[in-house]
Amino acid sequence: MSTLLLKHATLLVTMDDEHRLIPDGGLYARDNVIEQVGPTPHLPTAADVVIDAHGMVVLPGMINTHHHLYQTLTRALPAAQNVELFDWLRTLYPIWARLTGEAVYVSALVGLAELLLSGCTTVSDHLYIFPNDARLDDEIRAAQELGVRFHPCRGSMSLGQSQGGLPPDSVVEDEDAILRDCQRVVAAYHDPAPYAMCRIVIAPCSPFSVTPELMRESAAWARQHGLTLHTHLAETLDEERFCLQKFGKRPLALMEELEWVGPDVWYAHAVHMNENEIRLMAKTGTGMAHCPSSNMRLGSGIAPIRQMRDAGVRVSLAVDGSASNDSSHMLAEARQAMLLQRVNKGATAMSAEEALEIATRGGAAVLGRDDLGSLETGKAADFVAWRLDALDYAGAQHDPLAALVFCAPRQVDLAVINGRIRVWKGEIVGFDLERITARHNELSHRLVTK
Repeated sequence: MSTLLLKHATLLVTMDDEHRLIPDGGLYARDNVIEQVGPTPHLPTAADVVIDAHGMVVLPGMINTHHHLYQTLTRALPAAQNVELFDWLRTLYPIWARLTGEAVYVSALVGLAELLLSGCTTVSDHLYIFPNDARLDDEIRAAQELGVRFHPCRGSMSLGQSQGGLPPDSVVEDEDAILRDCQRVVAAYHDPAPYAMCRIVIAPCSPFSVTPELMRESAAWARQHGLTLHTHLAETLDEERFCLQKFGKRPLALMEELEWVGPDVWYAHAVHMNENEIRLMAKTGTGMAHCPSSNMRLGSGIAPIRQMRDAGVRVSLAVDGSASNDSSHMLAEARQAMLLQRVNKGATAMSAEEALEIATRGGAAVLGRDDLGSLETGKAADFVAWRLDALDYAGAQHDPLAALVFCAPRQVDLAVINGRIRVWKGEIVGFDLERITARHNELSHRLVTK
């Protein structure tokens, strides 16, 4: 077993129940678990790995609860820049139908690297399209190589246009084949143990791309195997109209009927929720992934995050896919979350600390991870740090925590995941970013121009 000592952080932000902010703070970890957190003079003086964090602000690693990593290949496409969700999807479905296993793998490397450099240490990705030889395994391999904690969602689409769904029939799958592959990836990769690096999520895509039967069967099977459930919900008014016309119910009422509410479920977006629906989410423990940049980019609306938090809904933060964001920067997303609630509810609607809490503890709660989200004894040794002497923080030294969110979002200088240094002095350890980016651009060009 190895030990790690982080010492002399200008400010260590614990995100624990007491919201402790520790000047000259540090932590001591054995192997992949934190044993002590506190002022540096109270910690052991030696370890196998010692990190002097003087001049840095240290946070728990942020947790991204909804992404589509393959979409890094289709950023800022002209035809999809100025349209809302349904037309955006209709534009992109035929392009995504050309994805290959290599494209999924390389795009995952790029997206995960971008997230890691932005302060994110745990990622849940929603892969729901599997053309050609693409498999969930391709992005799992990328996460393993980068050492990122990963909750890959085995997504699915089964309701094609010929059956009244939105996606073309060419990109949907047979429902029996979907369930068989869910069984396969769970058997191969799912780890339910504490501090697990990979947990599989079952994730039919949306009410307009899967059948009610698949939603029911997926939920029943997932619960038999102790798995969590994820889907898109209530993202746009178009979706709301679709559900009312096809099912005679609003999106959340449909989910309740299909047994898709509960502490093992979280939705992406949840923008169009009324007071009764917010109360239902809180009562059932159903969580959500807030995607502010994507919601603004597609003109979807402003999710009622202040009301949800006040009602007790489990709220987390996510960047969403890189074709509707078009980046993968968690710190930037925390800033957007804070600012967007202020646009809607005034300057007191959300503080910098609350935005970071949603990005850390909020994500851990939604993913069902009581071993992540804060820096305290017994939690995983996942933490990130930014140097405060950067140009971006000049004049903001009086409040380092607020500086991270109020000032221009920067990349991290240090990231540790599972007790291993993954970013050192702003660079990902052992990762050829230039080579991977070049190959990614080749694959993107081929995908879009084919």
